[in-house]
Amino acid sequence: QVQLVESGGGLVQTGVSLRLSCAASGRTLRNYAMAWFRQAPGKEREIVSTISWSDENAYYTYYADSVKGRFTISRDHAKNTVYLQMNSLKPDDTAVYYCAARPSFEVRPRTKEFEYVYWGQGTQVTVSS
Repeated sequence: QVQLVESGGGLVQTGVSLRLSCAASGRTLRNYAMAWFRQAPGKEREIVSTISWSDENAYYTYYADSVKGRFTISRDHAKNTVYLQMNSLKPDDTAVYYCAARPSFEVRPRTKEFEYVYWGQGTQVTVSS
């Protein structure tokens, strides 16, 4: 069993940066593929970014087109934590951001909700114009 807890959300202005954290307990995340999803009011949950399992420092990442070049996903095995660095935030980035995990040794990104086993409770990010 893996427990995921997101943090780092908040209310910010356009152009500002935030870093979200997803801390895991229960098991090491080393052998898990991780993802960040988000859900804006009235919209379906959508993929933001994924990161594959990693052997030492080698891993693969994926970004939705809407965040490519602005967001960076990373992981710290020592802290059993995954991060989402969000730069140049826009009002369209306003959403609840969820961290998700799936046990996997694949490098191919998985972008569908049903492909992930464990989920955090979400953290709200609000970007004002």
